[in-house]
Amino acid sequence: MSLTDCFAGHIIAKILIKYQQLPTTRSEAFELSTFPTMAAIIGESPKLALYSYWQSSCSWRVRFALNLKGISYEYKAVNLSKGEQFTPEFEKLNPLHFVPVLVDGDVVVSDSYAILLYLEEKYPQRALLPADPQLKALNLQVASIVTSSIQPLHMLSTLKYLEQNVGPQESLLFAQTNVEKGFNALEKLLKDINGKYATGDEVYMADVFMAPQIAAAMQRFKIDMSKYPRLCRIFESLKALLEFLDASPERQPDAVH
Repeated sequence: MSLTDCFAGHIIAKILIKYQQLPTTRSEAFELSTFPTMAAIIGESPKLALYSYWQSSCSWRVRFALNLKGISYEYKAVNLSKGEQFTPEFEKLNPLHFVPVLVDGDVVVSDSYAILLYLEEKYPQRALLPADPQLKALNLQVASIVTSSIQPLHMLSTLKYLEQNVGPQESLLFAQTNVEKGFNALEKLLKDINGKYATGDEVYMADVFMAPQIAAAMQRFKIDMSKYPRLCRIFESLKALLEFLDASPERQPDAVH
């Protein structure tokens, strides 16, 4: 018997003894349905639930972060195009009627920025904020630019209001102008930083916020990314990551192809 087998047998025996379920025969040891789940045994938290919409870049950020941290979650689709965010049930989760919303046991957190900070505190594995104070501040600054100066100015409700009251062409121009203004700031902010990703050779919060925003800019608003070479290089590195691809809109259960 190998050392690995001995160790595995020792662990199983300890688990069985702990729960007073030591089998009388060898075959009974493998009737795992009678035992607590491994998550319960090792103290793993219950599965999280993420209320998400496949095309939401804000939801994409959270899906990306959860994948990077290796946290499993239940996907709860909220169809924004059908107005499901205005149901009484969803309003209890977020009175602003926005996705994403994360439910972790009794804890309910809405807003992607708040969710990522919560995940960083509650689930510190695979940190998305560096220990260095200056680098941490830079990551938070990039995330804040995306969440406060870019994305709110092209969200569906904003553009729909402009389209109805001003016109579709003006609505698109408004979105493009504000995306490019934000990208100009990010390009200047990150241009002198070496590394594959936004703030070096590790994927951090800045990348989590930027990648879905860049994808949305190219796909929805036809932004010419050749004007932003640093952002382009970062995005090329990020879109090769399985965690990013698995979080992408087209791979979500509510995606419409």
